[in-house]
Amino acid sequence: MARKEVQESAPTAYQRALLRLARRDHSENELRRALLRLGYPEKEVEGAVRRLRAERYLDDAAFAARFARSRLADRGQGRHSVRHGLRQRGVAPALVERGLQEALTEVSEAGTLDAVARRYWRQRAREEPERRLRGLWLFLVRRGFPAGLVHERLRALWPRFRDALAGLDPVTIEDEGA
Repeated sequence: MARKEVQESAPTAYQRALLRLARRDHSENELRRALLRLGYPEKEVEGAVRRLRAERYLDDAAFAARFARSRLADRGQGRHSVRHGLRQRGVAPALVERGLQEALTEVSEAGTLDAVARRYWRQRAREEPERRLRGLWLFLVRRGFPAGLVHERLRALWPRFRDALAGLDPVTIEDEGA
């Protein structure tokens, strides 16, 4: 009996998009760029994106909220870092803010900051406390936490070293990070 040869054709943009979405969540813009980079024609890519949106496999508002929740709760990032990550993925500014606000109602940014701060504090136990606190302040601001919140939480967590935070102006740095 003759063996049938199965002809494999290249996956369509829609099929490729489904495979990517099965691995991890994507924003519309991120998925569109990936498909175009793979060489799919723009018309086919737009058709795939429309279809995925209609089937609710692609939803930037929901993506923004899930992304923000994950970054805050699981990765210990602050709101500025989350906002930047969503903008890099091409999410519309209004959806970025809405997703971030939704995530902040479910995940305490102060609680996340406290957990990250305590872990940092334990890992650098050999440093003198004042130096460690100033380094921690910078570390948290770089992770995207609002400087005012960092200042407030560090003063609450380690009140006897609060003088070490002198000169770190939360208002000035807050303006730079936004």
